[in-house]
Amino acid sequence: MSYELRDMQPEDGVAVLKIFEEGIAGGNATFDKEIPTWEYWDKNHFKVCRFVAEDENNNVVAWAALKPISNRDCFSGVAEVSIYLANSAQGKGLGKVLLQKLIIESEEKGFWMLQSGIFPENIASIKIHEKLGFRTVGYREKIGQMNGVWRDIILMERRSKTV
Repeated sequence: MSYELRDMQPEDGVAVLKIFEEGIAGGNATFDKEIPTWEYWDKNHFKVCRFVAEDENNNVVAWAALKPISNRDCFSGVAEVSIYLANSAQGKGLGKVLLQKLIIESEEKGFWMLQSGIFPENIASIKIHEKLGFRTVGYREKIGQMNGVWRDIILMERRSKTV
């Protein structure tokens, strides 16, 4: 199956949130328990470096975006990576393609550091990040609870060599 990447548009909000809901249900993508409103999601992500992947039928099956890690000026070039794939699109290399595009576009927009917090059980995501130059900078033990169970995350980052 082939996919086309394009800039995310406001009308993609329903599909983006549906894919996010699948990530919540999967249990290894986010601590979030509920789907936010599109307005909340939109406000909490940068307006640049937002992409969707469409399948051959023009259905949005994946998305990627960046979130600020802080509102302080000194961290304006640091962003948290968010990449979500519909269950039907997983295991086909699309996550790697989206992360590559985020890296390229983020550097063009002046970001010097990307970071990701990944559940250790999400081995595929960890391996993709490593292949694309992310390194593990920490293991955050029992950082948050999910359904009454303490969960860990692996903190990974990638420093741009051009910004």
